[in-house]
Parts: sequence; structure tokens; C-alpha cells
Amino acid sequence: MAGEEKLFYTIGEVAQIVDVKPYVLRYWETEFRKLNPQKSVTGQRAYRKRDVRMALTIKRLLYGEKYTIAGAVKKLDELEEKDALDPMSGEGTVPEPTHSKAPIPVPGREENFPPIPREKVAEMKTLITSTRVILKKYGLN
Repeated sequence: MAGEEKLFYTIGEVAQIVDVKPYVLRYWETEFRKLNPQKSVTGQRAYRKRDVRMALTIKRLLYGEKYTIAGAVKKLDELEEKDALDPMSGEGTVPEPTHSKAPIPVPGREENFPPIPREKVAEMKTLITSTRVILKKYGLN
């Protein structure tokens, strides 16, 4: 749905945003400790917006600025110390996947986050309640 914000992105969505193959992202996770997506119970990666920004920054350093991996790791540390981890060199937002209509807000800039409609909150509560019932039924809580 247009205007709907996501908290997490799949590896396929992030690969599309960053314009690299998923195996490249998996490799970067082994080389760059700062790129550390959460993993679900089933082991699927769940990238947050900051992970997407980190992947974009890594791509810019490796492909755009031609850093080696070791050099990019050092540069990421420097950028983080200066609080300057901006993948777009001054632009304010992270690009969106081509199949999505909603822009990805930049973390730390709350004005980019629209309020969540009450219907969505009610729907989320129902899903959480249903999930808890299923987990309890199978003794996974």
C-alpha cells in the first residue's frame, strides 16, 4: 500500500535498494561488523533502516570511492565517530525499492515518519495476540 512504512526489509529488498546481489550483502556482513541485520527465529535476515543506510555507505566506499575492504572498515569507523554515516553524501533519504511507492525515512529524523493510522495499530494488536495464542499452543512462548 502507498504511504505504508516498513520497519524491516528482506535481503531481497535491500539488495534491490543497494543494487547488489543478496550474496554480496551476506559477504559484507562477514567483513563489516557494523552491517548486522537482525535474524528471525527461522534465520531470515531482517534489515532495519540503519542497516540499509550502512549497506549504501559500504557500497559507496567500495564501488564509488574505490576503498579496499580494510580501508572501508577504517573509513566507516571514522565516519561513525564524526556521526557522518550518510550513504548519499549529503542527500537526506535512502532510496526506496523500485516496487515500493513509500520513501524510506531517515532514522533520527522523526519528521519523516508519518503517524500510524488507528486501524493499522488495531490490526497489529490483533496479529500480536494471534501470534501469542499460536506460540502458547505449541509451547514456544
